[in-house]
Amino acid sequence: MPPHPVPLGFVFRSRAKEEKAPADKARVTDSKQTRDPQAPKGRPTPKRSEAQTQRRSVAQTPTTRKEAAKRQRDERRVQMEKQRQALANGDERFLPARDKGPVRKFARDFVDSRFCVAEFFLPMAVVILVLSMVRVGSLQNIALLLWLVVIVMIVVDSIGIAIRLKKQLAARFPDVPKKGAVAYALMRTLQMRRLRLPKPQVKRGERP
Repeated sequence: MPPHPVPLGFVFRSRAKEEKAPADKARVTDSKQTRDPQAPKGRPTPKRSEAQTQRRSVAQTPTTRKEAAKRQRDERRVQMEKQRQALANGDERFLPARDKGPVRKFARDFVDSRFCVAEFFLPMAVVILVLSMVRVGSLQNIALLLWLVVIVMIVVDSIGIAIRLKKQLAARFPDVPKKGAVAYALMRTLQMRRLRLPKPQVKRGERP
């Protein structure tokens, strides 16, 4: 006979109860921990601000193609309105790409601060056209001569503006790309001052 006999109840007791016990304990332990129903399983509960941001982004996501197209039109309309206001007040943040940058701004101010022969081309062209339509030989000759004079004056003035502007840009912006700035300024001289966009930000005679 063994000195410490094994009780029969230990040998024949149900193993199912032993297997259920750890599971019951685990359920009791897990039930005490509260978890956000919106939090993914196995991840920490998100903060309230993060959850609100996620809900807001989901709510703002377009669900149909029509909704997405409408949202794009609205965003484009808002962008165009900002660009229109920028062309009027010179706000660099919303200007078109061709008008952005300190080099382009200086080129605009350089042109707007002086009288340019090219800006009077349209009114002079109207006068010359009217004279050329009058069936008087002397007036038609005068109109032809005026055409030549105006063209020569525009060319000479544009060359002078280009030379002076190149020097100013080289002195003020030595390490900044200046490609196209002179042509940009000369195209601006062909527009009447009141019709220029972006609107002039300096007065005539004021140094840029």
